[in-house]
Amino acid sequence: MTDRESELISLLHKEVKPALGCTEPIAVALAAAKAAEYFSPEARKYEPLETEVRVSGNILKNGMGVGIPGTGMIGLHIAAALGAVCGKSGYGLEVLKDLTDEDVSAAKKAVKEKRVRIDLEDTRKLLYVKVMVKCGEDCAWAVIEDDHDRIVEYGFNGEVCKLEGKAAGNEPEHKEIKDYGLSVKEILSFARTAAFEDISFILKDRDLNLALAKEGLEGDYGLNVGKAIRENQNEIFGDDFMSFAMGMTAAASDARMAGCKLPAMSNSGSGNQGITVSMPVIAYSLKYGTDDEQLARALILANLVAIHIKGYLGKLSALCGCVIASTGSACGLVYLQGGGYEQICAAIKNMIGNITGMVCDGAKVGCAMKVASGVSCAIQSGVLALKGTCVCETDGIIDNDIEKTIRNLGEIGSLGMQSTDKLIQKIMVCK
Repeated sequence: MTDRESELISLLHKEVKPALGCTEPIAVALAAAKAAEYFSPEARKYEPLETEVRVSGNILKNGMGVGIPGTGMIGLHIAAALGAVCGKSGYGLEVLKDLTDEDVSAAKKAVKEKRVRIDLEDTRKLLYVKVMVKCGEDCAWAVIEDDHDRIVEYGFNGEVCKLEGKAAGNEPEHKEIKDYGLSVKEILSFARTAAFEDISFILKDRDLNLALAKEGLEGDYGLNVGKAIRENQNEIFGDDFMSFAMGMTAAASDARMAGCKLPAMSNSGSGNQGITVSMPVIAYSLKYGTDDEQLARALILANLVAIHIKGYLGKLSALCGCVIASTGSACGLVYLQGGGYEQICAAIKNMIGNITGMVCDGAKVGCAMKVASGVSCAIQSGVLALKGTCVCETDGIIDNDIEKTIRNLGEIGSLGMQSTDKLIQKIMVCK
């Protein structure tokens, strides 16, 4: 394995990992758990803890309406309470995976007694969480910035126990995705040539997200978007691959956004993005019998393309992550059908020329409908690309250079839609 291959694999491990529950409220639960771990397990569960949470606007937006695993409730209040009562920070984005019925009861009691407070922090950080947990006269806190599981500070009774670099006036070491110098051409080359044993770990993607899809189809979650598509294939949608992929992917999103207790394999800090980037590729493998190695290479390609594009947007923005994730899945689908670099670039351009502008108005069960739309566009874009059809550089934000096209999308989402993001947050908070 070369040094560069090792670096790309490390990036994949960093950005593609299991996450239990929507990652914005889970980030709040993680910070609450880190702070509360200063207290004994008995105090956490049985003492009347007071939990104060301050978050950035995007965390608030994405935490207001989404189901919290195992609770039957939505929102940041119950997420924070659970993190304080039973969360284990060592689990990262699976911080709540050991919760019990007793833990849920204790957390619900804290919410009912109004011992959890959520406030908006005045910060330029798009991803920011600070949680203070008080037990009697003692107070502990933890801060998360930039990544959903990146704890940059924590302390107890005024003593800072960890402050990565900031004590010396420096920002904590934090390598941005753009610093990796990715390109679509390099990503494809890596997906094609990396030793299978070095990338086979990505098949865990199939295990987790397929389990979520099956749970969504068998249970009663959210709007049941995936189930509705699968149950109406013959009458309305047709018994074809597009309907199969849309139904499977939406079903996984249905389950996750409604509080299913199964983890998703996330991408770039988002479980829904992890589902959307992988499930259409997995669905193709199921329907047409792709072997494990080809599936792994397609998943590596899809995930890295999504990570690459997301690097120009940041973890949270007003642009729906489904746009980026489904663009990655389009690349994986083109690869599985024998497409090369030119066809993959065409698929990316077709996606950017199609659904750019889909807004993120918070995490919620309705996200499954956006996921289904993204999958439909991904398949359509891939089919056109394989037939030699590509949105040309005279159209809109598309450029002849694929990397410039990706940067254009990033600027639209990160800079151009800032006022849109603020307006969406204002509308949601004032309802």
